[in-house]
Formats: sequence, structure tokens, C-alpha cells
Amino acid sequence: MSAEQSNLSIQDEISAAILQVLRDAHSQLNCDIPASLTLERPKNRDHGDYATSIALALSKPSGIAPRKIAEIIVAGLKVRKDIAALEIAGPGFVNITLDKGSQGGVIANILAAGKTFGHSNKLNGVAINLEFISANPTGPLHLGHTRWAAVGDALGRVLSAAGAKVAREFYVNDRGVQMDKFGASLQAAALGQPRPEDGYHGAYIDDLAKEVVQANPEVLKLSGEEQTFAFRDIGYKLQLAQQQSVLDKFGTHFDVWFSEKSLYDNDFFAHCQEVLKAKGHVFEDGGAIWLRTTDFGDDKDRVMVKSDGSMAYFASDSAYYISKRERGFEICIYMLGADHHGYIGRLKALAACNGDDPEYNVHVLIGQMVKIMEGGEEVKLSKRAGTIITLEELVEKVGVDAARYTLIRYPVDTPMVMDVDVLRSRTNENPVYYVQYAHARICAVLRNATDIGIKYGADLIHPELLVHERERELIGALGEFPRVVAGAAELREPHRVARYVEELAGVYHRFYADCRVLPLGDETPSELHSARATLCSATAQVISNGLELLGVSAPEKM
Repeated sequence: MSAEQSNLSIQDEISAAILQVLRDAHSQLNCDIPASLTLERPKNRDHGDYATSIALALSKPSGIAPRKIAEIIVAGLKVRKDIAALEIAGPGFVNITLDKGSQGGVIANILAAGKTFGHSNKLNGVAINLEFISANPTGPLHLGHTRWAAVGDALGRVLSAAGAKVAREFYVNDRGVQMDKFGASLQAAALGQPRPEDGYHGAYIDDLAKEVVQANPEVLKLSGEEQTFAFRDIGYKLQLAQQQSVLDKFGTHFDVWFSEKSLYDNDFFAHCQEVLKAKGHVFEDGGAIWLRTTDFGDDKDRVMVKSDGSMAYFASDSAYYISKRERGFEICIYMLGADHHGYIGRLKALAACNGDDPEYNVHVLIGQMVKIMEGGEEVKLSKRAGTIITLEELVEKVGVDAARYTLIRYPVDTPMVMDVDVLRSRTNENPVYYVQYAHARICAVLRNATDIGIKYGADLIHPELLVHERERELIGALGEFPRVVAGAAELREPHRVARYVEELAGVYHRFYADCRVLPLGDETPSELHSARATLCSATAQVISNGLELLGVSAPEKM
């Protein structure tokens, strides 16, 4: 069995079969058939395992009654051995009940694929540049960076699971006047002098200034700008190393740390300017050099080089995009902060100026703000940075798993609130605890099963015995995982994986309550116990796989 076959959900197989039936009946329907179809899972399980309303959707364009179209679908699906029953309901819904063997096939696929269950070839070989933190190397990473550190890393994992070749990139804003202010602030702190009013004032500056002097005592023998620049350059390396260390402990790793300054090395910006000029969109006006982005929907043209010869910030934006494309990346994903909505239009217009398809080659995600609550009050101040709370401080409060999971489980375009007290609790109100406890509970059940001699595994499924409503519900939920992962990758929404594993944990807890996995007292272990233990094993695998995509641990004991 290939990885692609073992990771194709039964839902996807039947969806594809329905679409093929409709295509085969094109001469009767005489209308366009959709490229994809998502089956629904009926809330009332008496209505089957899956349902589709595609017959209703095609009725108007085809001019055929929906029940007639439903009859065509049912007739075409009757040959499938994995379907036990087909029913036309209401005005034209098609309800589908799976054969018991196909349910066993879901479990077998999970156990055969193991850690790769949920992976696919949806984005096979597509080279994606995922830039998900852009920060100044002048201080600790703050809460906004923390959200992207979690979400961006999870998105990278999801895209990789869909077959993409992902480069995770940190964009270091190491160019501009803020770097000189940073150096002057360190210099003043080391010399016991007042810091520049427009400089950096967090307590971390004092600590970092001491580190600079310890790393290079000779810096104190310098004077004037030479000393300022020395503090800047040494402090930059130390602060960047601190950011890298914090992210490493957070479980977020970058393939590339890209320096903004490097865009101007070896006349690279001049090269990029020539590339865009050759495409016919660079012009001069008022002594400045511009890119005519209004040709592609931007609200105004963008200056790259100012009339005084200095570089506008858009110069870096344009050179950075050209760099990504020339490094071979097909899709460039930008994950930007809440105040960067205006960047969407200009980045897409920039791509169009380069002759690219802005809707394909550029994706921009805008993240909203995060609020931290503790003891019923908002936490605003940082001990080290003096302003917004840092990544390190959040992890100190709730731990890596709770921080990552909570930051990932919300859509990035919505503001979110993290309640520290909830995330410290060991209750079902704490979502990460709820999911991790489900995994730990399963592991405990399987340890007990082994202790009393119950064998479980892919060859011990006995799907004909798994007829309880809760068993069917759990198997159906497990089969959804590949579709959820593929959808999360396609839509750039890793929160879908988090919400899925929460739902799966709930389905498992209900199964555990209603279906005894281990025998009572002197009861002799049976094939049913073995089949249920095997189902538990498959569930643990899927929960573990889901948490792995989020960069969250799946503990075996809690």
C-alpha cells in the first residue's frame, strides 16, 4: 500500500466516485460538474455515515429534478463494495452508509501509515518560502512574534505534510536608524549615562550592555561613533543569538535567518531594480525612482529610491521578493502583524510587476493581537522589556505546549485572549490538557490491555464487531484526519488541526464512557476487547500525529 493510498480518506474516495458518476452522466445532465465535493457527516447517525446535497446544487443548471440526479448517483455507487447502503432522502439528499469492512480499512490504514497518516501529495514538490517572523534584533521577541512563532511553525509542518518543500524564514530587520539607536542605548547603559530619549529603555538593555563588555572588554577603550558602532554590532549578534535560543526552546526552528542588510550587498538591490525595469514598471519622477504598482491595483505607486538617493523601505520589500523568486520559491507566504493590512495590495502588485501571478505566487496572512489575562486582569507589562510581555515570559507562565496550542487553535485574523489561570489548570476547560489527557488515557488503557494479555493490532481489527454507535462515530472521525490536514495546508489554516484533535478527543472520551475496552473482573478477554483496543491504538496515533503538526507533545502519562 502506498503512502498516498493509505492517507486517502474514505470520504475522499467516495467523493471522487460521486464526481466520476456525474461526469459519466454529463450527456444527461448537460451542465458543469464541480472539481471537488465535500461529503457531510450527518448529526443523526441513522442517516448514514456521509451525506451529499450535490443533486440539489446541480438541479437548476441541469434542469433536472434533484431526486432524478440523486438516482443517477445511487445507481453509479451501487457497485462499490465499501458502501453498505444508499438512501435518497427529502428533496434529493443522498445518505451513504459504509460497509463494516471499509471501517476496518480506516483503522488498518492508520496503523500501516503510522506517523505519516494524514500526509498527502496535495502540494507535492511545490517550493514555498514561509516568512513568519520579521523582527528587529534590538530586543526580546514580544507576544505578537510569539503568535507567529507558534502558528508559522505549525503551518510549515502542515504544508510539509501536504508534500510541499518548505523553507521557514526569519527576516532580520538589521538595517536602518533603529540599529544606531540600539547601539547608542547600549553604549549609554555601559557607561552609566542617560540613554537617548528615542532609544531603547527596557531593563534588558542593561543586561545586554554588560554582556557586550564581557564579550569584548576592548570596546570601552573606543570612543565616539566607533564605540557606538561596536556596541551596535556586538549587541546585534548577542541579541539575535538570544532570539534564536528562545525560539529553539519554544520548538520553532528556522531554515533561513535572512538579513535585510544582505539585500544591498554586491549591488543586489541594483540588480532587482534592473529586473523590474526590464519588465517596464520602473520610472523616475522628481528625482526619485518608483515602481508603478498602480498598474496592478495598488492604491499608489511606490518609491524605491528617494530623491536624496536614500533607500525607501519598499526598496527592501521589492528586493526581498525578487530574492525569494530567484532562490526558486514558487509560493511566497508572508505572515504580518495587525498593522500591515496595507502591505497586501503592494506585495501583490509587486509580484505582478515581476510578471508573476499575485493570486498564486503571493499569500499574505495578517495576525491580530493577543491579550493575556491573569487573575482576572490583563497583563501588559514585561519585567525585561518594560512594555508588552515577551515570549519567554509567556512560556514561564504556562509552558511551551499550552502556549503553542492556544496560540494555534484560533484563526490568525481574529483577536484572541489567553487566560493564564485556565492554561495552568488540569481541567477540561484547558484545551491542551483535554487533548493530551485523551492521548495519555489511551496509552494507559493499552498498557493495561497488554498486562492482561489482550492483543491488538492491524490484524486484530474484526470490524464486524465494531457496531456500537460510539465505535462508528470514532472510526468516522479518524477517517477525517487526512482531509483536515490537506484543507489546513490548502487554506493556510493550521488551527483546523487543533480544533480537529479537540473534537476527536471528545469523540474518544464518549466512546470510552460507553464502550468497555477492558474486561470487568474475571471476564475473559474477547475478540471485541481486542478490536476496541486496536481502535484505541489507531486513535492514539491520530491524536499524536495531530499534536506533532502543532509542535505539541503527546504524553503517555499525565
